[in-house]
Amino acid sequence: MMNSVAVIGLGYTGLPLAREACRAGMRVTGIDENPSVAASLNAGHSHVPDVTDADLAAMLDAGFRASADENLLAEASVAVICVPTPLDDTGGPDLSHVRRAASGLGDRLKPGTLVVLESTSFPGTTDDVVRGIVEQASGLRAGTDFSLAFSPERIDPGNEAFGVRNTPRVVGGYTRRCTTVAADFFRHVCDRVVEAGSAREAELAKLLENTYRNVNIALVNELAVAARALGVDVWEALDCARTKPFGFQEFRPGPGVGGHCIPVDPVYLTHWARTGGTPLRLVELSQEVNAGMPAHVVRRAEHLLNERGRALPGARVLLVGVTYKRNSTDLRATPAAAIVQLLRQSGTDVTYHDPFVDAWSPGGEPVRRSVDALAAATDADLTILVQDHDTVPLDRLPEYARLLLDTRGRLRGTRAHQL
Repeated sequence: MMNSVAVIGLGYTGLPLAREACRAGMRVTGIDENPSVAASLNAGHSHVPDVTDADLAAMLDAGFRASADENLLAEASVAVICVPTPLDDTGGPDLSHVRRAASGLGDRLKPGTLVVLESTSFPGTTDDVVRGIVEQASGLRAGTDFSLAFSPERIDPGNEAFGVRNTPRVVGGYTRRCTTVAADFFRHVCDRVVEAGSAREAELAKLLENTYRNVNIALVNELAVAARALGVDVWEALDCARTKPFGFQEFRPGPGVGGHCIPVDPVYLTHWARTGGTPLRLVELSQEVNAGMPAHVVRRAEHLLNERGRALPGARVLLVGVTYKRNSTDLRATPAAAIVQLLRQSGTDVTYHDPFVDAWSPGGEPVRRSVDALAAATDADLTILVQDHDTVPLDRLPEYARLLLDTRGRLRGTRAHQL
């Protein structure tokens, strides 16, 4: 019976899954290595925007409890690992959270348990890394004594149309039977389950989804830079191209990529390919292009100021919208952080306005916040629209800003300068 579920890692991925498992009538325990996260959740306060306090109250009423005590894993018939897979100090894959979670689970694993990894990683992580750790710690064998599978998260923070329930769920197991067992579990929390050939195909599918976006964003970013240099309106070209009813999917230029997935997943993919002796040159180039966009923004800012007889050092620059995604509180890997650091290195006085961010300290150094976007734009030598939140009076910015750089193409047809 799969009625006792442990979700390891209660962030953007784990907490929404725990909510759906509760709604499916399962007894759910959330394990997070941060005791303050567990305490806050048990007190009814959600730190994940996609799970409201009302959602959490319903979960608690259904028996959900959060804890930092890994001993509770011994009670689970299903254990789902939803911990972060960031980059390490060298810019490579960091599986330390996965390794710790697998070790803690292995020490307490009982026969017959289903173990699922949701954390994004390169092909072979489930079969080789997680399996080896769990088997060594538990003395049990995957595929025989317990089931092991990979099922990638497909969370899109702030998306009100698609969530855990109605987003198709890909599942791939260490063995065919492991795939079947994991698919049976996820059918309780998802409307559609897609069975992959193995865990490795499921792992690659996840990396492919976000690397596809990374490559296409890099294409339009590179086109934007080239088109400006050659006197062509890239935004008008994109508007024309999008009218084709087949064979074209629209991507838009911007100041860079952000979030946990798009800047990180291609690194896991290229690491895997290079380790196997088959580098993915197109993917690596796309990473280079997107990583260079904040510097392009700053170069555009310097050029615009110079045209007005101002220098970048000493200039007052306002950033409007600093989260990586529109209408979201999410600051993970936002390109605005790199823009701030580059501006500061040039001696610029930077402030920001973002109705979703009360305080912001990229690189550990606070940036002064302006509550009134229009008043701040009036005072700034240059205003840069980095994220086009719907709650910001964007249509009035050209009227108030002395000089305006639009990195999102939102203010075309006004006096705003484009990326």
